[in-house]
Amino acid sequence: MAPGPPLPHRRGMKEFLVEITTRIPEGTDPAEVERRRAAERDRAAELAATGHLYRLWRPVGELRSIGIWCADDENELQEKVLGTLPLHPWMTARVTPLEPHPNDPGRA
Repeated sequence: MAPGPPLPHRRGMKEFLVEITTRIPEGTDPAEVERRRAAERDRAAELAATGHLYRLWRPVGELRSIGIWCADDENELQEKVLGTLPLHPWMTARVTPLEPHPNDPGRA
């Protein structure tokens, strides 16, 4: 098995647990929704490539996401990372700053 990407804290960025719920406003043109979703996929790939989006999950049966996002600080996370997502105007994000746990098996 190939090693995964370097852990964010090794690159000097802080880690954040981010829970995102997206609510599309009623009456929004379906073509606009699809355009934004396509742009969201592209932006997520860019953020992953720069180390800002580390992992992303969707709870089974729910229309929300839970992810590990990385930034220098919470201000950068809000403005220059999450704020650049095409679906951001329709999102509510709950951000929890994280710190390494001494028993984390991934801290090797």
